Amino acid sequence: MTLMTLLADVGLSHLGGAIGAGLAAIGAGIGIGQIGKGAVESIARQPEASNDIRANMILTAAFVEGVALFAVIAGLLAVLAK
Repeated sequence: MTLMTLLADVGLSHLGGAIGAGLAAIGAGIGIGQIGKGAVESIARQPEASNDIRANMILTAAFVEGVALFAVIAGLLAVLAK
């Protein structure tokens, strides 16, 4: 069985949805990692502002996670759609 026949059997929309869901999860992990890195560096520079920095970090990470959740759901729906 060749790759082209396998892709034709599975369906390109299913493959695209699975790849999209995976990329959304990877992107969210990278984004939250960058947010944490920036927050730690900011707290190291200004320890007196740690409470404000931490609150903003948590809020921004929640936004990134929310967008990633929508992307993963959309990708999984594309995989399950007929």
